Parts: sequence; C-alpha cells; structure tokens
Amino acid sequence: MANQKAAAEIHSGKCGFQTSVEARSIDEKCELTIQSDCESIRGLAQKLTEVDPFQEISYRGEGPLIFKKAAECQLHPACPVPAGIIKTIEVACGIALPMDAHIKFSK
Repeated sequence: MANQKAAAEIHSGKCGFQTSVEARSIDEKCELTIQSDCESIRGLAQKLTEVDPFQEISYRGEGPLIFKKAAECQLHPACPVPAGIIKTIEVACGIALPMDAHIKFSK
C-alpha cells in the first residue's frame, strides 16, 4: 500500500451539510481528517482519526468501524458521509480509482 493521500467533498443532500474528508495512507493504516457543518459528523470525526483500511472495505470479521461509530454518533442511516469516507480511504490506499459517485432521483 503506497503512502498517498486523497480528499473528497461530500454534499449530503436535503440537510444541506457539507463534509470534507482527507485520508492519508501511512504503512498499514489510514489517517483521517474530517471537517463538517454537521454536529454528528464532527462527533464521528473525533472517533475516526486512524483506521485499518482493509477492515473498512469488508464486512468480514468486525466489519467497518466507520459504520459502527456512525451509529454511536446517531447519524441518519441514509447519510452518504460514512460511505464517502470509505471511498476516500480506498483512493488514498490505492484500492480504488478516484471516481465521483452520485445518487440521482427521478419521479
């Protein structure tokens, strides 16, 4: 795993909150810097300063720590921020390419 960094901006939708995520891979860990307008995401950021990227990308074993901490911080289950954090980790660790993700609604 190469020592790299990735950054993402996450716009959560109707709530209007914006979150910035920076992930930096260092050896077998990934350091996170998360800033947000959302109080719950700020609480999550305090709990997620460093993660094991391979734990975050699999439901094997204990599964993603990010989702457990998101539940502890009472994030809305449909909040896209936890998934956006995981995608940013993947890019920083060279596991995925930096491609934008979208949810588009139609009636």
